[in-house]
Amino acid sequence: MGLVLEAFFCLKWKGGGHVLEKPPPCNKRGLGKAPTNKTLIFFVAAKIKEIFTLGRQYPWPRPEMCPRCHERAVWGHGFVLAYFDGFDQGVLLRRYRCPGCGCVIRVRPEGYFSRFQASIATIRFSLSHRLRRGRWPPHLSRSRQGHWLRALRRKSAAYLGQRWSQGLMVAFNWLFSRGIIPVSRSI
Repeated sequence: MGLVLEAFFCLKWKGGGHVLEKPPPCNKRGLGKAPTNKTLIFFVAAKIKEIFTLGRQYPWPRPEMCPRCHERAVWGHGFVLAYFDGFDQGVLLRRYRCPGCGCVIRVRPEGYFSRFQASIATIRFSLSHRLRRGRWPPHLSRSRQGHWLRALRRKSAAYLGQRWSQGLMVAFNWLFSRGIIPVSRSI
């Protein structure tokens, strides 16, 4: 990624064309990837309705240390809008920044997968309803629910093999218990 950034920033226009020049000195702070075994999302027990109602005044807990470099001094870094099912507007979630490594820590309520709008309970209910009854529950988008089912089939085949015979909901629970998001498209 560093090479791509250097090439992007060093592109200059000259007479209708472009020429790469010597790259400017680059501050690498915060550009490195986080270790894969460390999360930069801090989950807290919180009620999403209360977060929505209080907005910026919600008393977010501050992480004790950076999950990446274990720096003790972590400071506030503003808020970010996140969208959840049941809310027609975005919900403000708190962010913190580590002065040591420059990473951003995003605080998110428990009960939701990272990058998902629906709660884990809703996803689990939807999938079990479909697998037991052969149809989707009517209150959610069929395309979203189909996305979850296809992703679960793909993940269970990747992690448990094609011959897994204990069912997709058992695979969901097995993947979830190991910290893997069972319905995400990435493997």
